[in-house]
This record gives sequence, structure tokens and C-alpha cells, in this order.
Amino acid sequence: MKEVKLFDVVALTVDLPQYNLSKGQVGTVVEQLKNGAAYEVEFSDRDGRTYQSLGLRPDHLMVLHYEPDSDLREPVAV
Repeated sequence: MKEVKLFDVVALTVDLPQYNLSKGQVGTVVEQLKNGAAYEVEFSDRDGRTYQSLGLRPDHLMVLHYEPDSDLREPVAV
């Protein structure tokens, strides 16, 4: 699992119905809490308005990737 860092885009790995959040919802890490034991994550709508902000454990988050880990990988034919 990739280490969570400030400003990472993350997805929830669990449902949090008490906060009206579902597994797969995307947010942004805005603060590290308790020396990395938790992270403040903001969830915003398409217009950039925050609708939820809460502290979450790293095991409730998956860091999203927009590029491959390495440029050395060969393309895969499909």
C-alpha cells in the first residue's frame, strides 16, 4: 500500500453511512493527524464545494494513481 501524503487524491475503501459517504468516493488529503495515524480528507462536489471533511485512518483510504509507478514498464497489448 502506498504511503498517504498531503494533497494525495484518495478513495474510500469502506462505507461510512453515518457521514453519507460510500466506498469509492474520492477526496483530497488536506492534513496529517496523529503523526500519520489518521488523515483529514475533504470530499468536494464538482464545483469545488466541500460537503464533508473528516479524519480517517489510512486503512480506510486508497491512494489514486494517474501515472504508472515507473517509466520502465513495457506497454501491454490488449
